[in-house]
Amino acid sequence: MVDVAGPFERKLAAILAADVSGYSRMMEVDEAGTLARMRAHIGEVVRPRIAAHRGNIVKTTGDGLLVEFASVVEAVESAVEIQRSMAERNSGEPENTQILYRVGINLGDVMFEDGDVFGDGVNVASRLEGLAKPGGVCVSDIVHQAVEDRIQVPFRDMGNQRVKNISRPIRVWQWTPDAALQTTRPVEAALHQRVQFATASDGVQLAWASIGQGAPVLKGPNWLNHLEYEWHSPIWRPMLAKLAKFCHLVRFDQRGNGLSDWEVETISEDAMAGDMSTVATAAQVDRFALLGISQACAFSVRYAVEHPEQVTCLVLLGGFVRGRLRRPGLDQRKLYEAGAMMIRDGWGSPNPVFRHFFTSTFIPDAPHEIMASFDELQRIATSPEAAMRLWQMNSKVEVTELAKRVRVPTLVLHCVGDRVVPIEEGRLMAKLIPGAMFVELPGNNHVLIEGTSAYDQFFEETAVFLAMHNPVA
Repeated sequence: MVDVAGPFERKLAAILAADVSGYSRMMEVDEAGTLARMRAHIGEVVRPRIAAHRGNIVKTTGDGLLVEFASVVEAVESAVEIQRSMAERNSGEPENTQILYRVGINLGDVMFEDGDVFGDGVNVASRLEGLAKPGGVCVSDIVHQAVEDRIQVPFRDMGNQRVKNISRPIRVWQWTPDAALQTTRPVEAALHQRVQFATASDGVQLAWASIGQGAPVLKGPNWLNHLEYEWHSPIWRPMLAKLAKFCHLVRFDQRGNGLSDWEVETISEDAMAGDMSTVATAAQVDRFALLGISQACAFSVRYAVEHPEQVTCLVLLGGFVRGRLRRPGLDQRKLYEAGAMMIRDGWGSPNPVFRHFFTSTFIPDAPHEIMASFDELQRIATSPEAAMRLWQMNSKVEVTELAKRVRVPTLVLHCVGDRVVPIEEGRLMAKLIPGAMFVELPGNNHVLIEGTSAYDQFFEETAVFLAMHNPVA
């Protein structure tokens, strides 16, 4: 994710800072011996482990180094491997001659110029290094959130720490080679769903639910919703449960489907935007991130512009700012017409062949049982009449000009081979939104499936982004 704005190259990067504990003392006692041991450790342990995890050593000092990683997971894995190897190499060495590294890792927006790196992200990593126990690793809370489900490394919560020249307190987590692996599981109560109802301005009843604990995230409505079925779906439950581990997720069934009213007078962009506001009020969330998937990206863009006081940031997956009928190219109109025909001629049929038209484009790489679940979700989520109205509305969406007026941090993610929304539409959205970061995900699925690389990368990027821009109050 690179945002070139200004004279520097700006990049979201994991920064590892390391130094040797007691370096000055050891140099005073045995300068030649200390330098010889350090060179051996650096050449045989430090550099190979960093290279193996695709790290880039930005600079070295007498007793330390600064390293940049594109992946926060690889930064932590590299640090842990280095420290474990150093613990083995130090075994049997007199305590006063042991080379013990202290490592700090932070993730943030940093600036590169002339082979050097600057910024708050670097400063925090350096301060974390100073907090680390010799032989250990300290990471910021944003790093811990990104890696806790990805690697089996037991970090101890050190709470909020105040460090030199950083005005805000920093929550710190520490690992040491002798730390025991903890087996705590997320609190099941956080995953308990209770459906409630809110009344829109035109009297439509909207079903909504919330799960999880942490900073609030409002999920916009996508094709198609059903609060109860999704919660037991092999497609959506893994994603919802994982989101609930690091945020308070509020979601709702859009009008015309799910547990919300189906037979409604109005299905429009204006109504969808108003419904998002109604649900936010009912859920009593004042400031929140918006999660947009597919069509909800356009609604989220609009909401962020119309309600800037409420929105902290945007996470937009597989989305667009212009519907099929607003895009150039005859193929997009043909796809719209094919979808409309499938809805009109066979949506209500028990034969899934008509709905499978949508399934095979939304999740082409999914196994059969996942596809069958998606077919069933569409069948029970809405009526043929409401499905057609939603299909028509989504195909006419146009928020291109509004996207240019977004003023909150935005993360745009899109699968390279998405067959529902071409990746070019995702790129366009990222280009239009000032300062947006764009991430290409591997694969062809429009809806992410657990166990795929795209699914894992989405959560790694999203957890980090939300921790940065939508922190717990």
